This record gives sequence, structure tokens and C-alpha cells, in this order.
Amino acid sequence: MESVEELPEAYEELARLVPLSVRTLLDLGCGTGLELEKIFARLPSVSVTGIDITKAMLDKLREKFIDKDIELIWANYLGYDFGQAKFDVAVSFETMHHLTSEDKRGLYVNVLKALKPGGKYIECDYMVDTPIEQDHWFEESSRLRVAQGLPNGVLYHFDTPLTINNQIKLLLEAGFRKAQKKWRKNSTAIVVADTVGESQQSR
Repeated sequence: MESVEELPEAYEELARLVPLSVRTLLDLGCGTGLELEKIFARLPSVSVTGIDITKAMLDKLREKFIDKDIELIWANYLGYDFGQAKFDVAVSFETMHHLTSEDKRGLYVNVLKALKPGGKYIECDYMVDTPIEQDHWFEESSRLRVAQGLPNGVLYHFDTPLTINNQIKLLLEAGFRKAQKKWRKNSTAIVVADTVGESQQSR
């Protein structure tokens, strides 16, 4: 499991990986905007679209960044239509490790569509070292779902982290041109996925 001590450094690293040229940014599962504090420190004029399923968190975010260019969406990001080629960068921080691989893959397809040519998706999340650990958490999640009578498709907050290699594989399957681990400390890792650039699209 990720430790609290890792997170301050992870916020810094995620913000550092957002290019200074970025004008539009999508924040998936933005919560109260803890990652945005570091991003706005580097890019005070960036235009942000944040989406989260919890309205109370969005209300706190709006109060915190009242002077910033932010559009907030109260919704589940799974299956949400973010539009086509709208954002330079998309980010997520510690929100994806509760999802199944199938849900992630579908989400990444939508995120890729929403990114401009040459755009990036930056994910900071809890990831495990081995397939054995990964399988353990997914099996435990399935067991708890059966025990509680929860059908597939019902959101359930339980950690189901992937290995870094399988995380990268999912992003490539969704259509990203490349995906790489950029940073890791203990169980917290950052992976950056790149879209096809302008010059490559025209080939």
C-alpha cells in the first residue's frame, strides 16, 4: 500500500512532468485539487477541466481556486465523453487503482480521444511489483463482491493495483504511442503516455 510520506514528493513530480507549454489540462478524479496546487504553482494560467464523482470535494476545490480558470464536472469519469482533441495534457492522481483493467482500458480510449496530437496522459498511482501481488488484490476484490452481493459494474472502493508493466500494456492497448515509467518511490509510481504527434499523424 502507498504511504502518506510518499505523496508530497509525488505531487511535486507529477507537476514537474506537465510541460510548461500546456494551456489546457484535464484532471480525472480531481477531488479537492491537491495535485492542482503544485500544477498551478508552475502554470498559473493553465485552463483546467476537473471531473469527480463527489460534489463536496468539487465545492472545496472551487473555493480553493476561485481565481483560476477551472471548469468542474460532477460526474463519474467512466464512460464520460470528454470531447475530441480538447486538452494538451490529462492527469490522474491516486484514483485509478480501484478500477478493473477493462474499465481502465475504456477510460484510456476516451482520454486519448480528448487529447490533442502530441498530448500526454500522466498517471500517478499505487502499483505493485509482481503479477502475484496483482492477482491477489483482484481475487480479494472478487471475493468481497460475492460476499456482499455486489454485481459487476457497481463501483466499489477496493484497491486493485496493477504492475507497472501491465499498466503500460493497458495504455498501449488503448492506442497511446508509448508509455513509460518516469518516477517511483516505494509503491507509488508515475507513468507518462504519449499520443501520436502532428508529424506522425500525417504519415
